[in-house]
Amino acid sequence: MIRFAILFGLAFMFLLLHRTGDLDKYINMRYAYLSVSAIVLLALLSLYQFVKVYRAERKSEEAAAQAAMAEAAGVVVRDVAHSDHDDHSHHDHDQHDHHGHHDHRHGNDHGHDHDAHAGHSHIGRTKWRRGFTYLVLAVPIFTGIFLPVATLDSSFVKAKGFSFPELDQRRKDAGYHQFLRPDTSVFYSTENYDKVKQKDMADFADLPSVELNDTNYLKGMEVLYNYADDFADKTITFDGFAYKGEEVGASSYFVFRFGFIHCVADSGVFGMLVQMPAGTKLSDDDWVRVTGKLTREYYQPFKQMIPVLKVKEWEPIDKPDDPYVYRNF
Repeated sequence: MIRFAILFGLAFMFLLLHRTGDLDKYINMRYAYLSVSAIVLLALLSLYQFVKVYRAERKSEEAAAQAAMAEAAGVVVRDVAHSDHDDHSHHDHDQHDHHGHHDHRHGNDHGHDHDAHAGHSHIGRTKWRRGFTYLVLAVPIFTGIFLPVATLDSSFVKAKGFSFPELDQRRKDAGYHQFLRPDTSVFYSTENYDKVKQKDMADFADLPSVELNDTNYLKGMEVLYNYADDFADKTITFDGFAYKGEEVGASSYFVFRFGFIHCVADSGVFGMLVQMPAGTKLSDDDWVRVTGKLTREYYQPFKQMIPVLKVKEWEPIDKPDDPYVYRNF
């Protein structure tokens, strides 16, 4: 029954995430069909497990009933046998019973103790392993159903810190958290990624100005990092929350969005360093819309040149209902 509870709990958790709209805090909704498939599969497996347990219990009950009937019939047989037994000699019976019983008990006691000791050790380890496995599976079910889903903000950046790899550096590990620059190169070979870059660049190259929104944010930000010099004369606009990084000027801030390329495993905080007009004061997690021109500057903590937006116009905005952005391919 524990297996049924685990399978049903997982199916219910995924269904609950769909119903509450919190699934997009774990995966790119482009792949929502996978979670729907998981719900159906887990529901079928839990149903199968329930039927299996039900049949086993029914079989056990039937076996117990048959054993009870057999025991009742045995009592009657023993009563009849006891009446016949009274016709035999009491001395002969006692002698026969004594020797037979003694031999049987002596022969079986030694073997029983040995087998029970070996079996006890094996069964004990198996139970502990099985219990630990069930616990590992139960923890995410409990947290997914009963604990609230937290929305990431600048505190995540403070806790984790962030770095900025070289623009031409290729990470082979697709399951790492990215920062500032979205990088889908880890999912392609070098040749195929070059084709993807050119295709994505074509979506923005002919635009008189580039405005990044919830739909094209990650794709556009990756294009801006890959081809920063090609967009130097164009006006760039995007939204995000402010974060005061290390060793930046008084009017400089990072403007970020949390995003998913595929799922939470390759999620990250994406955005750009911006130079606000002199005298601008922002607090961490203030949401703003910034517009300006793209340039490149040397950022000492990263020890390299990075794209920087020199802001000409900006305005405070409300935090969006869905603060996350997702990569479209």
